[in-house]
Amino acid sequence: MATTGKTRDNGLFRALPLLTPAYAWLALAIFLPLSAMVYFSLLTSMSPDEQSSSLTLANYATFFSDPLYATLLLRSLKLGLLVTLICVAVGFPAAYVLAKIFRGRSREAIFLLVILPFWSNSLVRVFSWSMVLREGGILDTALNALLPFNVTFDLMYSYPAVVIGLVHSYLPYMVLTCYLSLQAIDNALIEAARSLGASRFTTLRRVVAPLALPGVLAGSALIFIPVVGSFMEPRILGGRGGTLYGTVIEDQFTAVYNWPLGAALSFILLAVVLAILLVAAPVLRKAA
Repeated sequence: MATTGKTRDNGLFRALPLLTPAYAWLALAIFLPLSAMVYFSLLTSMSPDEQSSSLTLANYATFFSDPLYATLLLRSLKLGLLVTLICVAVGFPAAYVLAKIFRGRSREAIFLLVILPFWSNSLVRVFSWSMVLREGGILDTALNALLPFNVTFDLMYSYPAVVIGLVHSYLPYMVLTCYLSLQAIDNALIEAARSLGASRFTTLRRVVAPLALPGVLAGSALIFIPVVGSFMEPRILGGRGGTLYGTVIEDQFTAVYNWPLGAALSFILLAVVLAILLVAAPVLRKAA
């Protein structure tokens, strides 16, 4: 036992020169900006007109004194949950087909289509949806060309448009994480279940889904966390109706130059997301 512990320590000591640059960079890239934002969130003001600024907790108190912020945060959490559920419903079947049905060049072609959105700028992708969803846009024109009667299809500056844009942006994460989990499942387990008389649905529910659950959970975390704080899709596709917690934070930094309040609201969002993950951790650990 002592020899095993000593061997482990020696291996860690040898790997330390290789690990240090990466972990040092991660520490600087994460903790240094967070430390600066903590300091900003405690300032009374960052206006160049003021000669001095003192420390205060008033920025955090603003969140609790104005119910608008809590309302927008709750709306953002609901949006994150909705987008995550849609991505699971769409992404898991797509990943299953990609991992267990397609083979060879067909799989490569479909996989290329999945990762294709990453090849373009996210801002370009969002603006492309504005050309599709607006009145007189691509979808509206196509429907009027196919249908014998005129229709007006206009989803711009609406909540569904925001959901569509976010699902398009984050769906590949769900497909990729589920694909990795499904690819690791031995096909012999599926064949054994079928040979024992289980239907396709029963095999999917009792064998495939539990084994692929870690990929679903990983994809859900990768989607839910950034969607809650998203601001680009709600701003462009939602208009005034797309005002969410993330857009309010963006306004504090870019429009009204109230960095202390923006930093405080950001840390409150971070605390809420961490609290959700902490509460869900036992369930997620058991499921995984």
